[in-house]
Amino acid sequence: MPADTSPITPAIDLAAVKTRQQVAWSTGNYAVVGTTLQIVGENLCEALDLRSGSRVLDVAAGNGNATLAAARRWCDVTSTDYVASLLESGRARAKAEGHTIQFQEADAENLPFPDASFDVVLSTFGVMFTPNQDNAAHELARVCKPGGRIGMANWTPDSFIGQVFKTIGKYIPPAPGVRSPAVWGTKARLDELFEHSAREIRATSREFVFRYHSPAHWLDVFRTYYGPMNKTFGALDAEKQAAFTQDLLALMESRNRSGDSTLVLPSEYLEIVIERK
Repeated sequence: MPADTSPITPAIDLAAVKTRQQVAWSTGNYAVVGTTLQIVGENLCEALDLRSGSRVLDVAAGNGNATLAAARRWCDVTSTDYVASLLESGRARAKAEGHTIQFQEADAENLPFPDASFDVVLSTFGVMFTPNQDNAAHELARVCKPGGRIGMANWTPDSFIGQVFKTIGKYIPPAPGVRSPAVWGTKARLDELFEHSAREIRATSREFVFRYHSPAHWLDVFRTYYGPMNKTFGALDAEKQAAFTQDLLALMESRNRSGDSTLVLPSEYLEIVIERK
């Protein structure tokens, strides 16, 4: 029998990928960018038709946009992330508004809560970035009670942010075998991830509009404060930094609808409501 000469696919070290991601999201100060996305959390809570007194978990909560939106609707909220500094930012925001919220460091792929602990589980532009997508989806469903709801906002592959990450991948290729975060913004992938736990999945196309002084202003803010962008620039030499900058500016120019020197740039995302079996 001839020897098997087919190439061997190396095992994916998802733990190492997660560690690198955690370092990236801890770099800069995502709260500066995250706060501008507040409207997404508010709209998601309305789509979920939240009721006061509901037990709500915000997963990969960042600095707490969806957390605060749920607390403003008098829910009993637990806010989790694996970046401690972002939870501190969320805690400060909650204190300023007078909300009582539980903040807890947690890995979205291994949530430290019993089964069926929450009426509603949320994530806005958070859990989509987990390297082990199946584990993350399982955990969202596991901690949500039967008959409860899972709500997410996820960038789509063709969105502006989806294309930003594609551009980053041109300069810093993703780890082999790790699926793009943007597939969370497709109904097909959601059906795969939640096929055994969902009674119904409703996915609605929405837009978040980035509004900045100019494309250069957006780039300066994201290069300084958005961890993945900050780390990408830091890993490139001067020539590649210049090329990366031009690619990003060209992408913005192609989608900017302001008609003047400012940036008014829509980015599509899916607003998802999952009814738990």
